[in-house]
Amino acid sequence: MINRTVLVGRLTRDPELRYTQSGAAVVSFTVAVNRQFTNQQGEREADFINCVMWRKPAENFANFTHKGSMVGIDGRLQTRSYENQQGQRVYVTEVVADNFSLLESRAESDRYREQHGQGNIAPSGQSSFDSNPFGSSSQAGFNNGNAFGGDTQSTPANNQADATVDPFSNNGGADIDISDDDLPF
Repeated sequence: MINRTVLVGRLTRDPELRYTQSGAAVVSFTVAVNRQFTNQQGEREADFINCVMWRKPAENFANFTHKGSMVGIDGRLQTRSYENQQGQRVYVTEVVADNFSLLESRAESDRYREQHGQGNIAPSGQSSFDSNPFGSSSQAGFNNGNAFGGDTQSTPANNQADATVDPFSNNGGADIDISDDDLPF
């Protein structure tokens, strides 16, 4: 049996991070997902899907996302029910997210927030997450490459260590010495 859900959309509000009595982190959020078709007025409608995520991914999600963030969610659909204070049975359907992906850079996220009147969430100089920190030529949001927010001095040695090195390049015409015993096949 298969129960997989993949969503791509924007957060409708800031994620709500809470902790259980046993100390497990849980974050709840809503993702607005545009439908593939337009209505009679030519406008796209959206579905607002409630999601929940647990433990360390929940903490990361709460730290690196905010209202308006474009995210990808991978999880499973779950239904549950409970009895409210009036004694009525309430049914809840939600996505229990296993993984997430940030689908825009910090600059794109800030631009979206400004266009929609949400302002900046992080004060200038504080760390934020770049959705592609390893494939990007800039280190936006990583405070000079330090993901933990500490200041690092930019020295030639540090810059050289950050440079991508091709292990298969022909370094100055020298032959690469590999014996048949080194090959895996």
